[in-house]
Amino acid sequence: MRLARWLTGGFLLFVLFALAWSAAVVPDRTVAELSRRWAAPPSTFRPVAGLTVHLRDEGPRTDRVPIVLLHGTSASLHTWDGWASALRGTRRVIRADLPGFGLTGPFPTDDYRIARYAEFVVALLDSLQVPRADLAGHSLGGEVAWEVAARTPARVRRLVLVDPAGFPFESTSVPLGFRLARQPALTWLTSRLLPRGVVESSVRDVYGDPALVTDSLVDRYYDLALREGNRRTLPLRFAHAAPGADTAMLAAVTAPTLILWGGKDRLIPPSTAARFRRLLPAAALIVYPDLGHVPHEEDPARTVRDAAAFLGRP
Repeated sequence: MRLARWLTGGFLLFVLFALAWSAAVVPDRTVAELSRRWAAPPSTFRPVAGLTVHLRDEGPRTDRVPIVLLHGTSASLHTWDGWASALRGTRRVIRADLPGFGLTGPFPTDDYRIARYAEFVVALLDSLQVPRADLAGHSLGGEVAWEVAARTPARVRRLVLVDPAGFPFESTSVPLGFRLARQPALTWLTSRLLPRGVVESSVRDVYGDPALVTDSLVDRYYDLALREGNRRTLPLRFAHAAPGADTAMLAAVTAPTLILWGGKDRLIPPSTAARFRRLLPAAALIVYPDLGHVPHEEDPARTVRDAAAFLGRP
């Protein structure tokens, strides 16, 4: 009798585990099916450096020094919707999904070092026949932006860094999705499982006011994380990160620079801004006490106003 009960209990546990597994396993989604929602006009796709890059290029072509917007880890060009809406009336605004994120998909070589991203951005500028640009980048995109400015100073007129990465730092809170992706032992699981709650928790974690996180915002992050190849890419991106390895290059940045930081950033602490100011020859800093790690997305109106004043008219 005990054996029968044990077997019955074990079978029920197995069934519950199988049901939980089947509910959590989420297949990759194709670019074609995701594009219906996330690549409507003015989105286009362009071949660049062996990739088919999802981008938006808006605003007057008379602007000879366009603004190029680079997003952060696990984000997409949509994170800049507020800025693009405010700027495209007078400025040409170019934004793209960086390799490994959004609809662009993984690098063919699986090389996610910052130098590789910087090469990609220069290749994108070349493809669009943009000899010089104003670069704005957030987090990972901020690190890519300042490295492009350091490596090819003639290509960058002005630089806006929003909570940029680059220095080693100690987070007071790391989004759950990032924590899972940083565990090599879990790579097999994280490339197959993606509970929507993990994405929602991660987005709320980087906002100064989590109440501003809407269902549609979570939908965007969740859907684009499922683009085929993206879940496999995220652990590689963290594995290839080398905070502090290239920061000596900051002294080579000649472009006037504006640093924007969320005072409630718990991922990259605002104290990091002082380290950038010490090494950047010409940098100004604005801190938003109530905003988190994504101030450009959390309050686009306030942050783009400061950025636009700095960048000026074409």
